[in-house]
Amino acid sequence: MNQIFTALVKQSDPWWIGWIEEIPGVNCQEHTREALLETLRVTLAEALAMNRADAREAADKGFQIIHIAA
Repeated sequence: MNQIFTALVKQSDPWWIGWIEEIPGVNCQEHTREALLETLRVTLAEALAMNRADAREAADKGFQIIHIAA
């Protein structure tokens, strides 16, 4: 399942700054737009992996893992 996320980006000399709208805490800054988008992708993937691990660790035994699309 490929999800689409929204990056809000802006150049604020000399930096490009941005964040992922749907996931609080995923924000970055880089010197180029291309570098910013790549850093946002990496940071988003790391945040999703951490959230997933935290959720599974917090779930008691007996929970089923079911993938759904939004």
